Amino acid sequence: MDLQTETWTDMADAETDLALLPVGSTEQHGPHAPLGTDTLDAEVVAESGAERYDDPVVVAPAVPVGVAEEHRAFTGTLWTSESTFRSYVRDIVRSLASHGWDHVVLVNGHGGNIDALQEVAGTITRHDDAFTVPFTWFNAVGDHGSDMGHGGPLETSLLQHTNPGTVHEDRLEKAADGGSDGWGEWQSGVNLAFDSDEFTENGVVGDPREGSAERGEKLLELATESLVDLLDAIEDRPTGPRIEDD
Repeated sequence: MDLQTETWTDMADAETDLALLPVGSTEQHGPHAPLGTDTLDAEVVAESGAERYDDPVVVAPAVPVGVAEEHRAFTGTLWTSESTFRSYVRDIVRSLASHGWDHVVLVNGHGGNIDALQEVAGTITRHDDAFTVPFTWFNAVGDHGSDMGHGGPLETSLLQHTNPGTVHEDRLEKAADGGSDGWGEWQSGVNLAFDSDEFTENGVVGDPREGSAERGEKLLELATESLVDLLDAIEDRPTGPRIEDD
């Protein structure tokens, strides 16, 4: 049930307590993939999971700006602070819960959001009237996850399958040539690079030429299965607050 396309009267009749909140980012993904890659991918995984699930699931509008200052050197990247991001996500979940949709999965498409989403989900579940967990799609695709980079084969593949018109196929060679093999500049277990332009010329990490629409179809299937299993696991979880605030 897409919250943006339904009427309020239809949503009032929705017999579910499950909701998905896609969370993405607006940031560079090399010369071949759109700035909205993370948001597009989060949306399509959320929509696929809701469609596949046996019971109704509310899909909220996506959060399009996240924790992405590491890409600030590349034109078009937008970002917010972690504290602002966490507060905004918490407010949206509170809004969903106020209508009875109080079991919420945060369907994430951006690596930079992971820590903040984990923290805010814990805060919500401990202190608010909702049970909330984060789900990052590229961490739920089995062995494929080892190929995750940035604008690399996984993100490119999912776009090629679900939003093919957004990928500049004629720029894949350029994207690979100006990219890097790994994320960061490491010494003694420490990443010395805070921003992505310190180790990748064009923002790409990984080889997007290894992507394909066929692989994207498989990735979507794996992510959807994982999300459906997660919805099953949280459907009957008690909602908070687990800790009463003074």
